[in-house]
Amino acid sequence: MPLLEMSGLAAARKEWGAEMPIAPEENFVNNVYSSVDAATACELLRLRNEDGVVSSCKSGCCHCCRYHILTNISEAQTLAQYVKRELSAEQIDDLRLRTRQWHEWDNSRPGRPSAIVNEQTDLSNYEHCCPLVVNGACSVYPVRPVVCRAHFVSSHPRYCNAPNDPGSGEDAPVVLKSVVAAAGPFSLVMRDHIEENGLDFSRTLMLLPQWLAIEMGWDFAIAL
Repeated sequence: MPLLEMSGLAAARKEWGAEMPIAPEENFVNNVYSSVDAATACELLRLRNEDGVVSSCKSGCCHCCRYHILTNISEAQTLAQYVKRELSAEQIDDLRLRTRQWHEWDNSRPGRPSAIVNEQTDLSNYEHCCPLVVNGACSVYPVRPVVCRAHFVSSHPRYCNAPNDPGSGEDAPVVLKSVVAAAGPFSLVMRDHIEENGLDFSRTLMLLPQWLAIEMGWDFAIAL
């Protein structure tokens, strides 16, 4: 039986728009997110006051959004519900195109399956950013995954581009690991919740664009 059918967590795909009810799973995930935000804010304040360390992350800087972002089934379903509820039809169409481009880019990398054939899609200038990024900002910021919420650096933003640029001579970014650690207990809460629903947590981990395509029911989604 497919993973989504076994989970019992997937929301009905026929409901769209602002009138969509908020599912219990969304409430659970958003409560976890609130706890993560409080913990990371507390640790960022401690770093500033005790160690003089200040995060250089700010709005408009999205180099880290080019990383491979892992998310789980609960986060993915919450994210998709937000997209269906908050984004316009035009915004969703644009998101679908960007997500398809990401899949084509991912499939075209060395060692990957052949790219999805689409003559109208040009990847020559594609920078494989997260498809949720629009004009340098996350279009679903309130429901971004834990891994995004806990990622902060103290180095110059240009260093964040180095891991995605083979020709870069810059040093790797200085990640604030204590902030990641502060979010750790809440990631475990989410893992336990998923496994209490009868799933193997590790099997629900996929890259965000892959989960997004599945949850939105797009025809280029990978099969589970």
